[in-house]
Amino acid sequence: MTEFILSENEFNKENIPWNGNRFLTGNGYFGIRGTLEEYTKENMCAINMAGIYDRAGDAWRESVNAPNPLYTYVIINGRKYALPHNKPLSHMQTLDFRNGVHSRRTEWLAEGGIITVKCERFASMSRRHLIAMKYTVSADFECDVEIVTGIDGDVWDINGPHFVKMQTSYKNNVCYVTGVTGEKSIAVNVREAVKPDFNTDETVINEERCICRHFSLKTKPNVEYSIEKIAEITSSEDDFEANDNIERLVYSELKAEHITEWERIWNVSEITIDGDDEAMYAINYSIYHLNSIAPRGQKGKSIPARGLSGQVYKGAVFWDTEMFMIDYYIHTEPEVAKTLLKYRIETIEGARQKAKEYGLKGAYYAWESQEGGYEGCSDYNVTDVFTGRPMRTHFRDKQYHVSAAVVYGLMKYIRGTGDYSILNEGAIETVIECAQFYRSLLLRYADKPYYEIHDVVGPDEYHERVNNNAYTNRMAKFVFDIAIELIEKFEKEYTEDAERIDKKYDLAKTRTMLRDSSENIFIQQPHEDGIIEQFNGYFDLEDTTVETVRSRLLNPKEYWGGAYGVAAGTQVIKQADIAAMLSMFRNDYSVEIMKKNFSYYEHRTEHGSSLSACMYALLACYTGDADTAYSLFMKSAKADLTKGGKEWAGLVYIGGTHPASEGGAWIVAVNGFAGIEETDGKLICRPLLPEKWKGMSFKLMYRNKLYAVDIKKGKAAINEI
Repeated sequence: MTEFILSENEFNKENIPWNGNRFLTGNGYFGIRGTLEEYTKENMCAINMAGIYDRAGDAWRESVNAPNPLYTYVIINGRKYALPHNKPLSHMQTLDFRNGVHSRRTEWLAEGGIITVKCERFASMSRRHLIAMKYTVSADFECDVEIVTGIDGDVWDINGPHFVKMQTSYKNNVCYVTGVTGEKSIAVNVREAVKPDFNTDETVINEERCICRHFSLKTKPNVEYSIEKIAEITSSEDDFEANDNIERLVYSELKAEHITEWERIWNVSEITIDGDDEAMYAINYSIYHLNSIAPRGQKGKSIPARGLSGQVYKGAVFWDTEMFMIDYYIHTEPEVAKTLLKYRIETIEGARQKAKEYGLKGAYYAWESQEGGYEGCSDYNVTDVFTGRPMRTHFRDKQYHVSAAVVYGLMKYIRGTGDYSILNEGAIETVIECAQFYRSLLLRYADKPYYEIHDVVGPDEYHERVNNNAYTNRMAKFVFDIAIELIEKFEKEYTEDAERIDKKYDLAKTRTMLRDSSENIFIQQPHEDGIIEQFNGYFDLEDTTVETVRSRLLNPKEYWGGAYGVAAGTQVIKQADIAAMLSMFRNDYSVEIMKKNFSYYEHRTEHGSSLSACMYALLACYTGDADTAYSLFMKSAKADLTKGGKEWAGLVYIGGTHPASEGGAWIVAVNGFAGIEETDGKLICRPLLPEKWKGMSFKLMYRNKLYAVDIKKGKAAINEI
């Protein structure tokens, strides 16, 4: 078993936001930013709750951060020692992402000698509401020590504060903090039990938004003194029961069961690469993040675009989940994939309301989906760096491709699991209403024989309100075709329920409408040179380089897109658009066409989204170019390992983890390099490994069976386990 350890061996204050992301721990119910125990909201410290949202005043609605039960610092001889305020003698921060355990070790030089603080903690993978922590202090001289630990309710918010009421209390050696949100009066409850391993005087100080215990002792030189803390987080929205007696729980026992659960997860999900330790480390680090945010056993939950790393992008669910993440879960934990799809099925009313808002039919799924599927995105979603005023963008109203992503994710699930029963759990209505939505978008000029879709924002967000975006039109056709296929399947498999659906939608009439839509929608075709125009008029834009466009920026935080963005009048694009379409519908195009379009579009792409590189990598694999794909694959797999990613859109902070990029890296590794395909209900492996890879192995769930894939020297074996 390979050890996977991420560490930083010095303290750098500038790395605090980045470390909060890359040292993240989580269990799907909440995510704990990889900040240190003494940090407060000024250091972007947060425990981000899955699926709980609030709006404060007129600010954006966003996910809620819980009161922080990890808050701890040390006082030596009356002086507080805490980062980032006191420069350390040495410092190390570590994430064991094999076992989901975060740790730190910090030394300070004090009057009289050296103080050492160590801490180990984890978000329990076996009990999703628990956090466990062991905090240890020692000094190489005799001194008076005070360990201060408690629950800090004064939390970091981007658009808060969200707790309009805060109650703190102490009873039977347990501290309690309950925060109540302003919009829906949702209660987030935190309680903690603490056990010192030394004799001490304990004082509890109960303030308005914080409750802390103070443990006092006199140290002996080089003797370690520890406290163990078990904290529980619940909310009034939970659909599960919590632990009754956290004070009886033991840190070592919780850690053992937590590691056992991680071992179970890794037994299916680990990827081994022979000949490239860096790539193996990066892809498994990506897999760690996907495992840490999966909503196991939780109803009505999906995965936000920034995972559970904070309130960025309002904690909302994007098309990222169905297009880039769900593949991993389909083939490792299909029940999680089904949970993600059920979120879309159960939130269709929000999609219906959005379609109705714009005078359209069917289900128009939200660009930034929050609870209920309602749109969290505003019309003014970027702040102008020069005026400080909100800028009008069209993410909310023109990103028509999101509904198609939902259907695409559903079909990946059905093909990978063989589970058509989801159709009778609301999926058939979802597909039909998505098809109705695209039908209502179709336009036809009197002198043209085909339907068009106008006024669109495609995956490349730098060019707004374009006509016949190739990706969007092709995805609409996909929805029409899949709707026909699934309606016919549903009528055969679920005869009685089909009568109910027929009364609601008139299936014969619907099929006729779908065939007409599919057969007559305009699909961008390759020009004589083999290049597919991204949208009408794209080739008429200024043909320049990414570097030239970047040189035109007057402010590094300036937004590139929109009506006045530096890229808007050029062929420079934000992310994979044509490349994504070619990767998704590879059987529609020759290898030569794919090669030409890769060459044309890749060097015109800024890769301003973490979703971009993996799609180009996959396309490169499909053209037989594994070595070109490799660097793009590593860019995706290392999205949270490499400093310098885009953290601002205008004046809006967009930093956080990148689970879609990590999911995309998994797709490239499995479908690209390993060459896994699903053909006629069977797995086929046609590997195309990078030059330095001698082999790779992994496991896949496929149609209720677990398979081991082993690739060595270009030869592949797939065996049922």
